[in-house]
Amino acid sequence: MIFMLAGTSDARSLALELQSAGYAVTATVVTESAASSLAEVGLPHLIGRLTAEEMATIITEQGYRLVVDASHPFAEEASKNAMAAAEQANVPYIRYERAHEHYAHPLITVVKDYEEAAHLAAEKRGVIMLTTGSKTLATFTKVLHGLEHTRVIARMLPRLDNMEKCEALGVAQRDIVAIQGPFSKELNEALFRQYDVTLMITKESGKVGSVDEKLEAALACGIETILIARPNIKYGQQYSTFEDVLQAVQNTL
Repeated sequence: MIFMLAGTSDARSLALELQSAGYAVTATVVTESAASSLAEVGLPHLIGRLTAEEMATIITEQGYRLVVDASHPFAEEASKNAMAAAEQANVPYIRYERAHEHYAHPLITVVKDYEEAAHLAAEKRGVIMLTTGSKTLATFTKVLHGLEHTRVIARMLPRLDNMEKCEALGVAQRDIVAIQGPFSKELNEALFRQYDVTLMITKESGKVGSVDEKLEAALACGIETILIARPNIKYGQQYSTFEDVLQAVQNTL
């Protein structure tokens, strides 16, 4: 039995691959939307954020023999909890992560984290479109709110809690783009032009995360981009293809 951290489209596909290979998989996700996508394809799942201790208890009590962490590249806390839980439960841990992409262009600046991105954006100012989600919105509004010659456009999932967070942080309704992807290059470009964006902030979440379409659209519009690098985590067994994960699982179980 495999305990798997999922929540993304490629994680769901990997879970199905493991299931097709004859392994019993239970995926854990945070949102109802992610749970619905798993239910659609008949994958057993759990919903809700879990601490390391809660994961370890589930793994031990339910008899899981392996943890496969296929969470989002920026779900740093979830991965650290999964590693700690696997250690506590004395089961192996395998990490699947989308392949890293390397981007080199005069209009693209790579930074190490959200805080550095926010302070660099404060230096550049202009019309800034955030495509980094709601979780770290406060990091940017704390630095950028009220700056002269600065407008922050927050693009995020159309969820009630996201709208409430925007209101609490002083993001005006006219500055919210509530929409769910995936986004084509053309749609990204249209949004950038609609809001006269001069600076876009995004994360290096990989091709599956549609970062390429955002970057291509920004470059087509001549827009500067701040690209946040992935967290630097030592995972141990880490693979970037389904084939390698399946082989690692076969060798482990």
